[in-house]
Amino acid sequence: MVFPQEEKVFMVNRERAVDYLNTCERLYVIDGYAGWDTEYRIKVRVVCSRAYHALFMRNMLIRPNEEELKSYGEPDFVIFNAGSFPANRYTIGMTSTTSISVNFKRNEMVILGTQYAGEMKKGIFTVMHYLMPKTGVLSLHSSANEGPDGDVSVFFGLSGTGKTTLSADPHRFLIGDDEHCWNDKGIFNIEGGCYASTNLKVDVNAFLICNFFVEVIDLSAEKEPEIFNAIRFGSVLENVVYDTETRNVDYTDYSLTENTRCAYPIEYIPNAKIPCLGGHPKNLILLTCDAFGILPPVSRLTESQAMYHFISGYTAKIAGTEEGVTEPQATFSACFGAPFLVWHPIKYATMLAEKMKEHKANAWLVNTGWSGGVYGVGNRIPLKYSRAIIDAIHDGSLAKTEYETYPIFGLQIPKSVKGVPSNILNPSSTWTGDAALYDATLHKLANLFKENYSKYDDGSRPEIAAAGPKI
Repeated sequence: MVFPQEEKVFMVNRERAVDYLNTCERLYVIDGYAGWDTEYRIKVRVVCSRAYHALFMRNMLIRPNEEELKSYGEPDFVIFNAGSFPANRYTIGMTSTTSISVNFKRNEMVILGTQYAGEMKKGIFTVMHYLMPKTGVLSLHSSANEGPDGDVSVFFGLSGTGKTTLSADPHRFLIGDDEHCWNDKGIFNIEGGCYASTNLKVDVNAFLICNFFVEVIDLSAEKEPEIFNAIRFGSVLENVVYDTETRNVDYTDYSLTENTRCAYPIEYIPNAKIPCLGGHPKNLILLTCDAFGILPPVSRLTESQAMYHFISGYTAKIAGTEEGVTEPQATFSACFGAPFLVWHPIKYATMLAEKMKEHKANAWLVNTGWSGGVYGVGNRIPLKYSRAIIDAIHDGSLAKTEYETYPIFGLQIPKSVKGVPSNILNPSSTWTGDAALYDATLHKLANLFKENYSKYDDGSRPEIAAAGPKI
């Protein structure tokens, strides 16, 4: 839960963290940068008691060279990671022994009561979500890649939608897998590394969508060679089981959790673009995994529709992924990253629309979820069709084809896409079973969108709200 914290409470937590760190026999300090554009990057210092945390952030921040370290000076932001020591839950304003506090006035972050290294990565992303818009730079929870001709695509999507898989294209250069900014020169990656799931993909029909990770089977050199080969000296593996004598990892062992991860420097990926900078995006691809079988595999979005669906940040979780979930459930996360937002979502969406208009970027809604019916009745859209859609976006053919309007949602859907059967492009044509059930499910999902968007009425504009479903 995110909520405001009084200055006094922050200072109590800060003093507690610093006192704990002062008792440790050994501390680790990492200096790095957030942001590949030298004009906008910030200097970050991490002070922690665990080598694991230090190595994790050495991988995730941009590593200064020797000359940069000599002139590094004082940091712009400091993280005090005392995660091995609990917060005092009796302190006014505290509700548990875990606390992750960010103070924009002091430019500090304090971590107590959790040893999850990802809190540092998320904290810096939150800082960039605060600082960058103040300078006219748009911060984005997205992946990005670049084609041989310099054309840049940005991929938005919650976990399980295929953001990592579809942006990892052997014919395109990887700019970054998770956090980016869009300024007056183009796109730049915030991070110096990647934080990937080590159980990534196999048969696309085996995917199970959860809140923030994908349950699939084991990582191997055959299935994900680039990520598998990135796991080498200097990488950090989390939640995996390994042989204590040989130190070989067993990626098929899920006895701890299925959410196993690895953090590694981005240069460990062979087709990474270093430095991680690109031009202005030509295509914005909003990914969703619709388990209701209602959204088309691909739709072309207007500027207002792009704002609406960016603010909505929709995907779905399915039966069996959580206790008590017996049917598909809609999940919305504003701007595809609600936990990181500091300003109102409309602010980020407005900046996105302005940049789209200025640089003539196309926007697309791509559904990698179900076709022919809800989960349990229909089938997952095959990965090869999703890849064919992305290819058609990149080669420009999708922008030139003929379109029709999809009712209720008002989306423009193509009548043909190279490499994709035309009969699956319109969900009403592929629905199996009762037509009345299709209509009811269509209206149900539309109402869920409208109910979610009502939370942003206070800062919204009429044209954005009008771009949503019409019932």
